[in-house]
Amino acid sequence: MSIEHFDIKYYIIYNFYMSEIFIRTEKLIGSDKLNKLSKKMVIIFGLGGVGGFTLEALARAGVKQFILIDFDKIEESNLNRQIITNINNIGKYKSEEAKLRVLSINKNASVISINKKLVSANSNDIENTITINEVFELINNVEYKDIFIVDAIDDKYAKLEIIKFAYQNNINIISCMGTARKLNSSSFKICDIYNTSVCPLAKIMREMLRKENIKKLTVLYSNEEPIIKEKGVISYMPAIAGLMIAEYVIKKIIE
Repeated sequence: MSIEHFDIKYYIIYNFYMSEIFIRTEKLIGSDKLNKLSKKMVIIFGLGGVGGFTLEALARAGVKQFILIDFDKIEESNLNRQIITNINNIGKYKSEEAKLRVLSINKNASVISINKKLVSANSNDIENTITINEVFELINNVEYKDIFIVDAIDDKYAKLEIIKFAYQNNINIISCMGTARKLNSSSFKICDIYNTSVCPLAKIMREMLRKENIKKLTVLYSNEEPIIKEKGVISYMPAIAGLMIAEYVIKKIIE
């Protein structure tokens, strides 16, 4: 077999593989919108229950450019709700395992994983940390209009750093509020943060955003009253929240 014949055969097999992955998505939304998904870069902060399921749905929908940020390692207690976890990867970095999962779905995806903690520029933390500006220095060749941010972390100060940067630079963003201590997924809503109620984290973030004069932010939140004081969580709540966020992101990209 000649090299030329081998190259052509490989090209045909490769393109068949790529077209087959998303063929049913393409039938639903069309090739133009599928192409929009493939060209958008999605940055996900936090790869736990919510962020992991968001990533899963986006990768399977045709998004193939990701930056994934999470400083945590997988623990056994994560297994009840985090899709990237299993008994074989306990102790490994979530960001790296999330990257491997994306590539196991679409080997043509472009994924940068960052296993560092997001901090403010004036933070005293220096080990294993990264600032929001440093994150965006990694992708200075990508225009902000081609980026979508998913904030799925718990730390209110890190959330503020992400939201401020997105607001100041007119970058599309959706931020997840609390999903723990609740059982009713029908209480999840996507709206502007200033229209939220009940959720303790949303209340804190509203106050912080007012001080920064940030006038709008799309969030997912729950208006269900917390059932317990401890931070217990059931398997399906972060998953449903993550999938709802993925739906929002996909629809915004292809609209």
